[in-house]
Amino acid sequence: MNGSTAILLLACPDRQGLVAKIANFIYSNGGNIIHADHHTDFSAGLFLSRIEWQLDGFNLPREIIAPAFDAVAKPLEADWELHFSDDVPRIAIWVTKQDHCLLDLLWRQKAKEFQAEIPLILSNHTELQPIAEQFGIDFHHVPITKETKAEQEARELELLQQYDIDLVVLAKYMQILSSDFVEKFPKVINIHHSFLPAFAGAKPYHRAYKRGVKIIGATAHYVTENLDEGPIIEQDVVRVSHRDTVADLIRKGKDLERMVLARAVRSHLHRRVLSYNNRTVVFA
Repeated sequence: MNGSTAILLLACPDRQGLVAKIANFIYSNGGNIIHADHHTDFSAGLFLSRIEWQLDGFNLPREIIAPAFDAVAKPLEADWELHFSDDVPRIAIWVTKQDHCLLDLLWRQKAKEFQAEIPLILSNHTELQPIAEQFGIDFHHVPITKETKAEQEARELELLQQYDIDLVVLAKYMQILSSDFVEKFPKVINIHHSFLPAFAGAKPYHRAYKRGVKIIGATAHYVTENLDEGPIIEQDVVRVSHRDTVADLIRKGKDLERMVLARAVRSHLHRRVLSYNNRTVVFA
């Protein structure tokens, strides 16, 4: 596909004619829709939509599209976001000591699997600083204790503003973000080494081994003030057997964590995720 596109994510109370109203806004301004995906959650009475159209030939300048569409959205009582495909989001990756998810994201970004800049790696330890230096990315060490948490989170927020960060990815960052932090910066994706809601919290592989499970999983979700209970973006599982040790479960789990986190980040960057009622619709 050549040329830039506009991407609209929308959620509103369900009613007749919604697709026609949105499509007519685009058509009447000379737009050509190239992707459209809709979903109705009947239990919530909500209509959810993702529509993408070409900007070439569209009659409205970019800065006018949002205020013009707002006139359509207000009578629909819609929550909506407008994005442009040529905008390049800026990601901060937060880590502790494990490197597998960090390296996977860096390799994928370097291979241009997704369009984003990664100007910042932040950690509460220094073990992974050589990886940041290898990739030419700024590294900030922000150690946190119970006594310094509020002060250090304020420092982290300053760094996110300094680097103009759009999304934080917790790539095995073994710290719990405070509700105050999440309120001030809600765009955070976490990878959890378990198929949530099973085995939430610490050492899920050890507990899964003791329980004798036959599958293990990984979950990528948005972070909320409730630990490991934010809207789920992506999950996957792999079978295990009685012959697998805890080390085997951890090895297989790390493979899952890499893939699940990468899929979730890609879906977010491609503007395919719409959150509502602590759940998500992930459009194809």
